[in-house]
Amino acid sequence: MKLILKQSVSNLGDVGEVVTVKPGYARNYLIPQGLAYVASDDNLARIEAEQAQAVESARRNFLEARRRASQLEGLTLSFSENAGEDGQLFGSVTVADIADRANAGELDFDLDKKCVQLDEVIKSVGEISVPIKLHTDVTVEITVRVEAAES
Repeated sequence: MKLILKQSVSNLGDVGEVVTVKPGYARNYLIPQGLAYVASDDNLARIEAEQAQAVESARRNFLEARRRASQLEGLTLSFSENAGEDGQLFGSVTVADIADRANAGELDFDLDKKCVQLDEVIKSVGEISVPIKLHTDVTVEITVRVEAAES
């Protein structure tokens, strides 16, 4: 019996795959548990259309991420923060600060703070390279320069 999987089933297949199983396994387990449905011609056509749409959507998302990455390339953000004589900041520069400063610039999109891949907040004066992950396959590095504020 041919079925289309709604969910991944170990040792059988992944979501959207067409699998052939024994009728008892299909009737007694897969279909009642909501893990699969019968692979009729209409269902197969619908799955193919959904997969084609998902591929096109993924391609569009990738191209948009590359377009955004081109805007971020070479970007340098400067922060002037209160610091002690040893260069340690009294506060810190956070992911939200970096995203806010980038959004205040000339970008035609809003940079989400979840894209900023900063391991820990910046607590000292200096220059650091910060990766921005816009897509699973698109990461760009920007420079964050922190200077001591003159009082």
